[in-house]
Amino acid sequence: MSEFAVVEAAPPIEVFQLSRDCQADTHPQKINLGVGAYRTPEGKPWILPVVKKAEAQLAKDIDAETINHEYLPVLGLDSFATAATSMVLGKDSPALKEERAFGVQSLSGTGALRNGAEFLFRQLKRTVFYFSDPTWGNHGLIFKNAGFTDARKYRYWNKDTCGFNFEGMIEDLQNAPEGAVIILHACAHNPTGIDPSQEQWGKIADVMQEKKLFPFFDCAYQGFASGDLDQDAWAVRFFVERGFEMFCSQSFSKNFGLYNERAGNLTVVVKDKSLIENMKSQITLIVRAMYSNPPAHGSRIVDLVLKDEQLFKEWCECIKVMSSRIIEMRQGLRERLEKLSTPGQWNHITEQIGMFSFTGLTPEMCQFLLKEKHVYLLKNGRISMCGVTPSNLDYLA
Repeated sequence: MSEFAVVEAAPPIEVFQLSRDCQADTHPQKINLGVGAYRTPEGKPWILPVVKKAEAQLAKDIDAETINHEYLPVLGLDSFATAATSMVLGKDSPALKEERAFGVQSLSGTGALRNGAEFLFRQLKRTVFYFSDPTWGNHGLIFKNAGFTDARKYRYWNKDTCGFNFEGMIEDLQNAPEGAVIILHACAHNPTGIDPSQEQWGKIADVMQEKKLFPFFDCAYQGFASGDLDQDAWAVRFFVERGFEMFCSQSFSKNFGLYNERAGNLTVVVKDKSLIENMKSQITLIVRAMYSNPPAHGSRIVDLVLKDEQLFKEWCECIKVMSSRIIEMRQGLRERLEKLSTPGQWNHITEQIGMFSFTGLTPEMCQFLLKEKHVYLLKNGRISMCGVTPSNLDYLA
């Protein structure tokens, strides 16, 4: 008997299994609303024109041998990490002016979360973390695999109103133990698409300062959510202004369309810049033992675009195109649902923001849509608005 006979089959990852099932489906009106990836109005993947320009420039640089395929430093391309950190904190950030912030290139947002979580577990001995109920499906797995042993939830979704359970979140944070790590969605909360107001963010910060809780922002949609980089980074910058030490994971998968390049950054903000070198040395050991060095191509694309004025302007136009189309699809879906007198209230479709909409549909309803109508969505009712197109709006409604 093989030694591996003891290995049991793990459950499939729902969102990827949905995509496989949809791909195998031959129904002419099938709709994939599972995967979180932008699609054109024709339902096709979109390579941003500005990304094509940047890649063409990088190809010239390779021909001229001004760049090559040598290893990047363990903590990544420094100019990329610096640009990414500035993008999320803002050029006028007090943390940047006082040199209290730095970035670590990571394997997209997932890798940034893992690097930060493992550092907090190993160096600060943190074991308790909180995530919103519901949250992105990978948060719990990342933190548990990084060493955290106590996973807790704070209330977020109010199923009765299809809105934000602010009072529940505040109560759960007030009951959290000192030093607990709190995962916060910077904007376009996944999966609900509901963000706290600025006033609510203020009260959340009050409780976290009083209880000495550690904020770990997950910023996967800056610019992609509203089309405005500053607006989507407001919560992160507010916490910096309030004096928090914090981590923030950044992903360039959505806002640059670099899904398979794994371009991400871990932004770190501390109170004393003299601590940074020691922290970098410990993160270096974490990265070295995990994947040794990050890949270069995606980070070079982002780096080039962020520091070239003309390319940056073109990129800002691209994220407006993507965010605007999603907003348009939200409006179109709500209008059609209401015109059909679909039972229930559907204002939450347009009040939510970002890539996803939390419909409020039950698992049984979702299963019916999948099996009978060939509409592929997560069983918790989350749909990717990127999969909604002008050509399938009527059928979906």
